[in-house]
Amino acid sequence: MSAAPATPRTVLITGTSSGIGLAAAVAAALAGWRTIATLRDPRRADALRKAAAEAGVELDIRQLDVTDEASVAAAVDGVIADYGRLDAVVNNAGAGHLGTLENDSLADIRKVMEVNFFGVLNVSKAALPHLRATGGRLVTVTSVGGVVGQPFNEAYCAAKFAVEGYMESLAPVARTLGVSVSVVEPGAVATEFVNNIGFDIEADIDAGPYTDALRHYIDRTVAQFLDGTAQTPAGAAEAVMEALTAEQPAFRLQTTDWARGFVGTKLADTDGSAVQALTSAWVA
Repeated sequence: MSAAPATPRTVLITGTSSGIGLAAAVAAALAGWRTIATLRDPRRADALRKAAAEAGVELDIRQLDVTDEASVAAAVDGVIADYGRLDAVVNNAGAGHLGTLENDSLADIRKVMEVNFFGVLNVSKAALPHLRATGGRLVTVTSVGGVVGQPFNEAYCAAKFAVEGYMESLAPVARTLGVSVSVVEPGAVATEFVNNIGFDIEADIDAGPYTDALRHYIDRTVAQFLDGTAQTPAGAAEAVMEALTAEQPAFRLQTTDWARGFVGTKLADTDGSAVQALTSAWVA
């Protein structure tokens, strides 16, 4: 008699309507994971369904709004009710924001924190009891902007810094109960994310006294996304899969050599001068 097939490992991924989340969902399914691909608005799942069909994999697509605790609880509880286990969570949902303190409202900044920081905590907190039960993995997609502060990304970087600090602090605590915690740090990724920062780069830029600096920053950033150096979502998803499958995954994983060098500049920069010299050139 042949042995019964092993129960598939179950992973829940947030923010799968496009970009890294979509690519990671497909990659996980191809690797044999039972994949629950979640997104805030199920009406935006067409690209996800098309990618799954082209790859020949099945995804369990569900609604989850990371900023809504009830929505998070319903999604996690539903996974446990249907499958009985949760082996991994990938926190990928996020939102960009371009602005600077004098021109931003505090409401805008709080909104960025709600999605990019508190949303991660909402999902992680709901999932941890189930990850403890399976000796599972908690993976969060942050950014090189979670290590290096970048001009006109103050609110976004603050949220990503907060996520990195929280997870770095949580990791040894979770490890005592068998849960692995990792962060994945992409650099520039050619996704719809850059189009969802709430800023129309085609419109006339009027940032008051910051207009010239913002123009320089936008010119530099657009060039980075148009010159072919931006990474593909599938490439970034490879680091997510490493965090999910490596026997002992690193806490911090960058997705390209460029990202490793960029993050390394900061981690070796004890007085801050190297980062300031680098990023000052982006706005002048």
